[in-house]
Amino acid sequence: MTQKKKETTFEMLSKINVNKFVEKKNGLTYLSWAYAWSEVKSNCPDATYEIGETEYDESLGFMCHTSVTIDGETLPMWLPVMDGANKSMKKQAYKFTTRYGEKDVAAATTFDINKTIMRCLVKNLAMFGLGIYIFAGDDIPTTETQEEEVKPKQLVQLKKGDSNWTKVSAFIKSNKAKGLDALLEQLKTKYTIGSATKTEIQKLLK
Repeated sequence: MTQKKKETTFEMLSKINVNKFVEKKNGLTYLSWAYAWSEVKSNCPDATYEIGETEYDESLGFMCHTSVTIDGETLPMWLPVMDGANKSMKKQAYKFTTRYGEKDVAAATTFDINKTIMRCLVKNLAMFGLGIYIFAGDDIPTTETQEEEVKPKQLVQLKKGDSNWTKVSAFIKSNKAKGLDALLEQLKTKYTIGSATKTEIQKLLK
C-alpha cells in the first residue's frame, strides 16, 4: 500500500482563508498580524520569529526586517516604512513633486516603525503560505475543493427589431468612424451576430 505523502507547511497554511481578518486601505489589503501569528502557532506550534535591526538610509528611508522559523526552515523578510500613500518615510519630513503639485511626507515615528515591523512579520508568514494568495492579488486561497470551472459568458442573439436593436443601432451610428470590423469585434463580446444581422449593421454604416 502506497503511503500518503505528508502535507508540507506551505500546503497546509496556504489553504487557510483569512479574508474575515483583512482590511483594505488605499487599494491594498492588510492582514491582522495578531490573527496571522495566532493561526500559524495553532497549526505550527514550533514556529518562532525574530525582529531584525531596522536600518536607515538617508536617501531611501527606513527598512524593517524579520525572520520566521517553522519546522527547521528559516525565511527572512524586509519591508520599508511607508506612509498612507506608500511613500518611503525618513527621519525628517520632506516634499516631492507630482503632476498635481507638491506632496508632503511626514517624518517617521516609532509607531510607524512598529507598525511596519508587524506588517513585515505578516509578509514573512505569507512566505510559509498563510495569506499568500492576498499578495498574489487573489480573493480566496486555491485548493482542490475550491477550484471552480469558469463558465463561458452567455451571449445574447442580436437581431433587427428585438429589444436590443435600438440601442445597438444608435451605438453603431455614433461610432461609424471605427469601421465595421472594429464594431463587430466590440459587439461580439456581448452578442451573437448572424449574417443577416451583419448585413443590417453594414447598412447603418452607409
